[in-house]
Amino acid sequence: MKLTELRKSEHTKKENDVSITYSRQNPFQSKVLKNINLNGPNSNKETRHIELSLEGSGLSFVPGDCVGIIPENDPELVDSLLEEMKWNENESVTINKQGDTLPLKEALTTYFEITLLTKKMMQQAAEFTENIELQNLVSVENINQLKEYIDARDLLDLLRDFGPWNASAQDILSFLRKMPPRLYSIASSMNAYPGEVHLTIGAVRYTAHGRERKGVCSVLCAERLHEGDTLLLFIQKNKHFNLPESLDKDIIMVGPGTGIAPFRSFIQERAVNGGTGRSWLFFGDQYSATDFLYQNELEYYQNDGILTRIETAFSRDTTQKVYVQHKMLDNSKELFEWIEKGAYFYVCGDKQYMANDVHETLINIIKREGSMGRIEAEAYLNDMKEQKRYQRDVY
Repeated sequence: MKLTELRKSEHTKKENDVSITYSRQNPFQSKVLKNINLNGPNSNKETRHIELSLEGSGLSFVPGDCVGIIPENDPELVDSLLEEMKWNENESVTINKQGDTLPLKEALTTYFEITLLTKKMMQQAAEFTENIELQNLVSVENINQLKEYIDARDLLDLLRDFGPWNASAQDILSFLRKMPPRLYSIASSMNAYPGEVHLTIGAVRYTAHGRERKGVCSVLCAERLHEGDTLLLFIQKNKHFNLPESLDKDIIMVGPGTGIAPFRSFIQERAVNGGTGRSWLFFGDQYSATDFLYQNELEYYQNDGILTRIETAFSRDTTQKVYVQHKMLDNSKELFEWIEKGAYFYVCGDKQYMANDVHETLINIIKREGSMGRIEAEAYLNDMKEQKRYQRDVY
């Protein structure tokens, strides 16, 4: 039985059994209710707002939780692999230790990770070719060169670069990993949208090593996912990124780009539950005209008094690039006053650059406004962490 048929069969059984619990091991087949591009015409980016149905799933979540999606690989990439290796797409291959089988094309599409390489994969691949260059690359003394090669390359690069291969399709599959789920911060409140879950997903596209690269899940959502289609998903709880239990606590949210996602859920939750706590959002992107994600919603919540303040930083609108951390510095006195009065501080988004810049800026604000040295400011921030008043969801 094909995997797609198997999924449909399992889904039918699950719908008839209310005791079924959906999880990472047993994902729910969710219907796509809406899929729109949040960016304006001529934007450099494509950010999808996706609404998914949870009707009949029994799944629940709170603001701060994530959705795990089981994606499928780009059909063009799969076809390129089949063509490169002259494989028969209908050949039956074993996909796991349990001995389950699928046609080769379906296995490459739905079951295996084919867009990332690892050191272990490269070492195992070297057993199936006499290519001297690959043998040298996986040797212990060339670990740095191996890391450099792996970066932004995929299975197709490996097969093209190091043949001829003394391997069957089954041999190649033997060193591939199972497709891991992709996790996304939930962008809606269940109290505001019962029976639904919303996501904010930025399409990842870039060129590396002479080829265009695409994010497996993000470009699936951008290019091949339509209303009425289904996605396999599960809820991933996040115990380290939650709203304060008390509704009278102030919250400060820093979320540029798709980092806005969990804060949309925070704001919606506050709108439904009420409370006296103030909320302050720092949002940034490239251009205000095309990249102010959820602008109308956020301005509505601000006018309604649910969102106390919005600070925006659009880096390409001015000759000197302005980011969220610059806006934090511009408001350092009031920011520190909020923190001193017990505000919770949240950061969501890019781990490599933004989150570190925001962290460093926060320390400098505490130093300046609190008249502290570096060590004291770091201790102050560590105390906030201990009190769960400084929380990060970075990726």
